[in-house]
Amino acid sequence: MDLRALAMGLAFAFMWSSAFTSARIIVADASPLYSLAFRFLISGLIGVAVARYMGQSWRLTRGQLKATVIFGICQNALYLGLNFVAMETIEASLAAIIASTMPMLVAIALWLVYGERLPRLGVVGLLAGVLGVALIMGTRISAGVDLFGVLLCGIGVLALTLATLALRGATSGGNYMMVVGLQMLIGSAVLFVVAPMVETFRLTPSWPLALAFVYTTLVPGLTATFIWVLLLNRIGAVRAATFHFLNPVFGVAVASVLLGEQLGLLDIVGVGIVTFGILAVQLARQSAHRTPKP
Repeated sequence: MDLRALAMGLAFAFMWSSAFTSARIIVADASPLYSLAFRFLISGLIGVAVARYMGQSWRLTRGQLKATVIFGICQNALYLGLNFVAMETIEASLAAIIASTMPMLVAIALWLVYGERLPRLGVVGLLAGVLGVALIMGTRISAGVDLFGVLLCGIGVLALTLATLALRGATSGGNYMMVVGLQMLIGSAVLFVVAPMVETFRLTPSWPLALAFVYTTLVPGLTATFIWVLLLNRIGAVRAATFHFLNPVFGVAVASVLLGEQLGLLDIVGVGIVTFGILAVQLARQSAHRTPKP
């Protein structure tokens, strides 16, 4: 892996992980689902405009269309929607840790659905990830964490796992930026329907809200996605996914610096174990993809 790919991977991991902190700031002054719906509307329109500028077509293959709809509903409406609602009552660092288990859940799903088995290192990584999450959740539950918020994050990460699996092969027909823009618009449409049913519109204008909204729209929403596309093209999906092991570290660090969220010793140990587990799973998958099948 060259230095440019390393820099791109680190930038992506940091931007992606910082979204939990900006979301926590947003929901303090605005309705979570309404604010997310507006964010996706803006991001989607920008994404489609960029795709058209790049010469990409509205016409998607049947596989792309199916994946775009599933991804828009599962990642944007369910995963992020549930996380935004959850962060009204739980800390951004905890939400980031729960969401960081996605690569391990994807590995389990690939084994159960597609028969993609993991080497021994991957199995060790899965067990370590479960242990780390259990350690963190044990300390948080004893401290009185809101279990309903944790449940929402758990359902959200399962939806993200489904969305990730649905995106397999979605870029085979090109038009990747168009797929990104359209799935954001689909998420926006779903949230604009659901939001009036489950929450009351709330908005308290403030500079932190404005800055966090602009940041989460342009940086984690669009810039991180663009860098991810470049990284996929440069080093491939399996190797690029290795950078997800940094998400719990960056997510916890940003929340600690900007929001002042405190971590206990067991939390730090748990984050370290989860980080090792994600890295082990990704390295095992990378090794499995390099090994030719008989």
